[in-house]
Amino acid sequence: MIDKINYIESTTYDPYANLAMEEYLMLHCGETECILYLWQNEHTIVIGRNQNPWKECHLTQLEESGGHLVRRLSGGGAVYHDLGNVNFTFLVQKENYDVGRQLDVIIGAMRRLGIQAERSGRNDILADGKKFSGNAFYKQNKFCYHHGTIMLNVDVTKLSRYLNVSADKLKSKGVSSVKSRVTNLVEFVPDLTVARLKEALKESFEEVYGLKAGILTKEDLDQDALQKGRDRFISWEWLYGHNPTFENEMSFRFDWGGIDLCFSVEKGIIKEAVFYSDSLNPELMLALPEHLTGVIYQKDAICKALASHETADPQEQQMLSDILEAVNGEDF
Repeated sequence: MIDKINYIESTTYDPYANLAMEEYLMLHCGETECILYLWQNEHTIVIGRNQNPWKECHLTQLEESGGHLVRRLSGGGAVYHDLGNVNFTFLVQKENYDVGRQLDVIIGAMRRLGIQAERSGRNDILADGKKFSGNAFYKQNKFCYHHGTIMLNVDVTKLSRYLNVSADKLKSKGVSSVKSRVTNLVEFVPDLTVARLKEALKESFEEVYGLKAGILTKEDLDQDALQKGRDRFISWEWLYGHNPTFENEMSFRFDWGGIDLCFSVEKGIIKEAVFYSDSLNPELMLALPEHLTGVIYQKDAICKALASHETADPQEQQMLSDILEAVNGEDF
């Protein structure tokens, strides 16, 4: 039975810090406590625990625009976060974990704002038949959390710009996202603000649980533990090392012939590369893949490895230059 509820808002838009705080709150939630945590990420793609980032989003475009890639603890699909989105997390121990009650908080908040909302299946909340909130779930021993998005005024053009890479030749064992019809809450309440939405969520939280919420701040938490958590969430090992094995192929056509670059990637590292070509210079096609074994699957690293190949043959130099230019133009 819940006899204490606490409310906390993040004061940063740093996605790695926000996920670290979420995990910390989960692991320090009391036996009869429920915590509502509200947070926002700036210009971020968040992928599920078992997703392949190269399949789910345009990593190069995201990086070039100053965006962030984040891998969360929970499963589910990839989502785009900007400051038009508010994220919520309910943190509670297993005995008091109740998804229906938790979703009632979100639906109650919408009712306070004059929006009729309804659940759809286990994962989504809809308004007028369109999704404005997706949910995901995570359990670790006796600790649980349920988190989700609330699209207030998200830049939906960026959803298609950064998500869902066209990957006809990408074969992955990961989980693919499912496209859904989405909507922003400002379509129903044009003057809705983040502050008003947070207020409605807090009020509904107290109403559903019948308790007055205590207020927590970041300063109440262990700062060293939060920093350690952030370091893990931003690490290459967490972002890419958990990535499922996958294969990818790039094809290019030049004046001197066509080439197919085939990669086998495991935990973000190229385990094998094979180049196929109708070029009249087969030696280069045999030599280049040897430079790629053990290289991280990242554009700059691949180009650097290929550029390390030494040749005095002018024709090979031109071919290598063409390949480097083509790979550099790819969207990883």
